[in-house]
Amino acid sequence: MFIIRCMNALPLSALRAFESAARTGSFRAASEEIGISPSAVSHAIRKLEDLIGAALFEREGRAVRLNPGGEALFRHVSSAFDEVRHGLEMVGSRSGNLLRLHCAPSMAANWLMPRLRRLIAEHPGLDVRLSSGTDYARFHNDEFDADICYGPPRNVGLITIPLAEETVTPLCSPELAGRIHEPADLLTLPLIESEHKRVRWNAWFAANGMATPSPNGSRFDRSFMAISAAVDGLGVTLESTMLAEREISRGQLVAPLAGRARDVRYVGHYLVFPPQAKPRRAVRMFAAWVSAELGLPAPVF
Repeated sequence: MFIIRCMNALPLSALRAFESAARTGSFRAASEEIGISPSAVSHAIRKLEDLIGAALFEREGRAVRLNPGGEALFRHVSSAFDEVRHGLEMVGSRSGNLLRLHCAPSMAANWLMPRLRRLIAEHPGLDVRLSSGTDYARFHNDEFDADICYGPPRNVGLITIPLAEETVTPLCSPELAGRIHEPADLLTLPLIESEHKRVRWNAWFAANGMATPSPNGSRFDRSFMAISAAVDGLGVTLESTMLAEREISRGQLVAPLAGRARDVRYVGHYLVFPPQAKPRRAVRMFAAWVSAELGLPAPVF
């Protein structure tokens, strides 16, 4: 009963003052953030402490810091405010142009970012919030609208759009390319390995009827780093021409064995989103835009 009475009497303004002061570590900073005086912040927090019957801060002159009870409450209050913000953002995006997108790191850095200016120019008012990481977006708390993931999505029940077939081929600087005339020439050169790719050197050598040589080059855990290393002349990388298209178009990378060896082709990336995101205008627009950029038919929902 005490908790029910406490919740009924609890002013949201007091929780807001507490959350801001706890996060900033200062009543003054909290007052500037929420637009009230420092004394009003202090009064609101005192009212909250009186209501719950426990001190939340240790006060030393003008300095304040959370005590253990305050730290425990802050974790819950901070999480609750985050959920409220996400909820308001989600509802606002139903009829707006907010796109909360998650993307695999190399796809984000090498393919999406160079196109972001054009995307926004073609769709004025679009608000893109892009996050990048190796974990798949799980959509449990509605933090993201869509994800461009590397490899088939692991979660069931998602709307899945396979993106373009990618060509994986040896790439290197123009200077190094002068030493490569046939697949066997690779055996004498440093081979850059991208550790988390689904198509690696062993698959390429097998496709060309050759045994995979012992590792003799740099190793990276992201394609964008392997591509950058190849541009700098550190060796030959085995990468998707889609991810390296900017470096290829600038003449920084070339495919020395184009037409002289068998490339590996596969679908590496997928656009996925939960069914509840399908009605959102920004999601439908982005799906159509990505498909057009890759020369794919417009998706049918």
